[in-house]
Amino acid sequence: MPFLLFLRGCLRIITQGDRAYRIWVGSLLALIVVGLVSYSFQARYGLISTNLRDQVSWAFYVGNFTFLVGIAAAAVLLVIPAYVYDWEPIKEVVILGELLAVSAIIMCLLFVLVDMGRPDRFLHIMPFLGSPNFPMSVMAWDALVLNIYLGVNLVVVGHILYKGFYGQHYNKKIVIPLVLFSIPMAVSIHTVTAFLYNGMASRPYWNASILAPRFIASAFCSGPAVLLVLFQVLRKRTGLPIKDEAIQKVAELMAYTMFLNLFLLGAELFKEYYSATEHLVYTQYFWAGIGTHRALVPYAWGGLACSVISFFIFLVPTWRRNMVLLNIGCALIYTGVYIEKGLGLVIPGMTPDTLGEIYEYRPTSWSGASPPASTASVSWSSPCW
Repeated sequence: MPFLLFLRGCLRIITQGDRAYRIWVGSLLALIVVGLVSYSFQARYGLISTNLRDQVSWAFYVGNFTFLVGIAAAAVLLVIPAYVYDWEPIKEVVILGELLAVSAIIMCLLFVLVDMGRPDRFLHIMPFLGSPNFPMSVMAWDALVLNIYLGVNLVVVGHILYKGFYGQHYNKKIVIPLVLFSIPMAVSIHTVTAFLYNGMASRPYWNASILAPRFIASAFCSGPAVLLVLFQVLRKRTGLPIKDEAIQKVAELMAYTMFLNLFLLGAELFKEYYSATEHLVYTQYFWAGIGTHRALVPYAWGGLACSVISFFIFLVPTWRRNMVLLNIGCALIYTGVYIEKGLGLVIPGMTPDTLGEIYEYRPTSWSGASPPASTASVSWSSPCW
């Protein structure tokens, strides 16, 4: 069958490469093995092995999920100039954005899976398969849009690769409508993810109407940062004809979205500090600490510094045309947005908890020698409460 030949050919292609490629793939496989062993430890002893408690029940699993939803949505930054404005240099690399979206969504779903503790619970959030209280549950909507977006990108990528494998041109009647449909779907996956947070009345830190625009703006920074580095690697290692115009156009668009992201962050900080209500305590914990509880403060200012420096690198045309500075800027913006959406979003939203307790979450290091301790140090209400 042609499809089986295609799959066999893909397997043959991905197992071939030079020494650097084999080392890279071997390193990734080693990390997968470490992850599986660590997950088996968690499955045996429960989520308590991650140091998650009732006070901080979400942490890096959900933070990584949120961040990777943004990475997946970043394909739109290639699709819009390529197919809405018919800009040819980017049309050639749109498939790379779609491939990144597929990879990121798969990792998103895997992080949700491991965060649930028991894999069988995953079906409960699947529309039409489990019992997710659809359409009232925002979690059910999130699962729905993520799977639709994953399906759209899989069809586009699979069709283009299949036709390319046999030396044929892809069917525009299939690809272009789906690529255009991916634009609202990409916006929706990050919007619904934002709604998961700001719909929780008991978590004032997340109750901001600009959270969804902030999510989308930061997504259009971090995802393209990965793509810019990927473009350069593929162009150098495989000879893929990726033009400098495509790289520079993506970098220029990133400068605009980075400004918007920083502007929205500043607006949120102004609202919190100027109004100075009792809800300021969550923002204060992240940016200034509460008493001796300052674990996240260095990350807060470090992440902000990364975002500001990278913004100026991308803002100045002569700087972003310098590939060394461009790659430094990509690394900085990736780091800054990861801190913003991982450490800076999830953990401060739960610290202090609804009872005023301050539990400073720190992830455990992997160890298969013994089960984790079942106790944790909790400090009670600070003077702010």
